[in-house]
This record gives sequence, C-alpha cells and structure tokens, in this order.
Amino acid sequence: MNTNGKPSPPLTLGRLSRGRDNRLFVNAVLYRVRTGISWRDLPERFGPWNTVARRFRRWAQAGVWEALFQAVQEPDYAWVLVDSTTLKAHKAAAGQKKVRPQPKA
Repeated sequence: MNTNGKPSPPLTLGRLSRGRDNRLFVNAVLYRVRTGISWRDLPERFGPWNTVARRFRRWAQAGVWEALFQAVQEPDYAWVLVDSTTLKAHKAAAGQKKVRPQPKA
C-alpha cells in the first residue's frame, strides 16, 4: 500500500516482482480458473503446485489482482462526445443515388 492507501503498482511491490516467470505463473492461475481444478492438480509444466499457490496468495494479499482487474476493466466512454459539426463524411458515404421507377403510361 502507498501512503495514500492505494495499492502500489505490481512492478513496485518489492518481493512480488522477482518471480522467475510471471507469464508462466499467470498462465497457471488462468488455467486453474478456466478448468476449475484444485492447486494440487495443476500440471507439472507450471512448476510445483505449492509454489504457485503461495505466490497467488501473496499477490492477493498485496492487492496485485485487484489492481490488475481495475487496469483491464472497460473504460467509461460516457465522457466522449462526437459532434457532427467537427466531422466531414466523404461524399460516397451518403450512399448511392436512388433510382425512381418511371411511371408506366
């Protein structure tokens, strides 16, 4: 936590940023979430299950996951306003001229 009470960015959390392979660790967590397995059933390619579980707990206690979820949330586009007076469409954007059928005599 910072002095203002907010979680620190993940790269400045000291011990948490020194993992051997963050990508492998995050992939292990995503695999576990996606498949719904327990930590003990984690495939060996992700490393020792206990190491992954302890690291997950450390990140959770440090607020890394919360900061990550906040960072990847959809941005709020309510403040964006596009005014038609500032845009010009190409003349082809109006569409093809309408062909009116000739009245039959």
